[in-house]
Amino acid sequence: MTNARTVARAQTGTQGLDDILAGGLAPGHVYLLEGNPGTGKTTLALKFLLSGSEKGEGGLYITLSESEDELRSGAASHGWTIDDKIEVFELVPPESRLDPDMQQSLLYSSDLELGETTKLIFEAIERVKPKRIVLDSLSEIRLLAQNSLRYRRQILALKHYFSRNGATVLLLDDLTSEVMDKTVHSVVHGVIRLEELAPDYGAERRRLRVMKYRGTRFRGGWHDFVIQTGGVTVFPRLVASEHRIKFDRGQNASGLKELDALLGGGIERGSSVLVIGPAGTGKSTFIFQFIEAAVKRGEKAALFVFDEELSLLFDRTKAMGFDLEKMVADGTLIAEQVDAAELSPGEFAHRVRERVDGANAKTVAIDSLNGYSAAMPDENSIILHVHELLQYLNRQGATTFLTVAQHGLVGDMKSPVDVTYLADTVILLRYFEALGRVKRAVSIIKKRTGWHEDTIREYRIGNRGLLLGGALDEFQGVLRGVPTYVGKTGILPDSISEE
Repeated sequence: MTNARTVARAQTGTQGLDDILAGGLAPGHVYLLEGNPGTGKTTLALKFLLSGSEKGEGGLYITLSESEDELRSGAASHGWTIDDKIEVFELVPPESRLDPDMQQSLLYSSDLELGETTKLIFEAIERVKPKRIVLDSLSEIRLLAQNSLRYRRQILALKHYFSRNGATVLLLDDLTSEVMDKTVHSVVHGVIRLEELAPDYGAERRRLRVMKYRGTRFRGGWHDFVIQTGGVTVFPRLVASEHRIKFDRGQNASGLKELDALLGGGIERGSSVLVIGPAGTGKSTFIFQFIEAAVKRGEKAALFVFDEELSLLFDRTKAMGFDLEKMVADGTLIAEQVDAAELSPGEFAHRVRERVDGANAKTVAIDSLNGYSAAMPDENSIILHVHELLQYLNRQGATTFLTVAQHGLVGDMKSPVDVTYLADTVILLRYFEALGRVKRAVSIIKKRTGWHEDTIREYRIGNRGLLLGGALDEFQGVLRGVPTYVGKTGILPDSISEE
């Protein structure tokens, strides 16, 4: 097996893809880039040639379907210029170049004999002598070959020719054939598959997978990517085991004496906290309490909001005593609005990672998992994504807070996603009725990292944020989902001012 560190890689120039490929493509080999029309093959191929041009490597783009003008126009849409180090060889001669006797018909690639097409390709390579080659596309070669045997022989001939010239080659295939022909897969050095998914609602999702890469240990699985002005950005699948730092596992207090007592002193650094309860119980408020405490300690925090407009959130929290807008202005809090319909899971994980690695945020809050799950293709996927994300954040010494809104208000409740087993600490919020009023109760039902109170406390949300009372010793049935109160102990008196 070739050691990736000993061989200078031909970098693709695409952010994230080189990471997946262990540094890039091994030079002097032939690779297949396949995907349906519109998945970004041409964009990746052009960036591959431009990346080589920046290093002084000549490039050759052989096109059998698109015109040179179309390619240059596509490059210009990304702000790129195809310079003189890259030659575009068009196997679709314009009408002006045809013999006068043939003015009534155009010479398209499908009309050329296979042998003549191959000869023209070889002549172009001999003339340019490029270090990087793109052949677009194999569907035209397949059409000319007419049968699988002839097609395989032609691909082998092309491969042997490319190998003798020492160039790094990308073969593009648009997968328009009705039969899944694996001929090229067995011949080439590596295969990259691009896919486009169309959800029932929201923007299209694109992903890629390295299906084969001889002699190299690459990052397997599917990886999300987006096509934007400037090219393709790939978000490598997060592998938590690759990221670990040393940090002090002390406790972080919430800044609220009663809440810290309930938690057994606070929340351990590098752990995860799940705040769960029905709508309106104040799950976000508990998170804001910890964010404010982190900022007061001199740390940075990151808040990802799925369910609420940021301007509305800032106004609402200011009335509760949490000036999140000022924290953002001071640079101590990074608050981002996340649109689940427009964001892929891989891109979201990448954004979280940027905030932890780049901004050194040690308190991360995701509000809520209900919105996050909307970006997932299925329930099993969100479990895996959340597990990997929490593992990564924990190993970076970040304390992570998540909220989940349960279906229902009282009685039997269901969670859209059961991630209670993933979290290190679970804070349960409930409604209950006492003395003719609807009140709120909080309890800690799980804490892996130490002791916590097993009591249930009433709390209120007022102008000073959270206000917790004493233990509700005569409060029954909260864990059954049908809490009842039969006494007076621990009830917060109405006379307590919230100002």
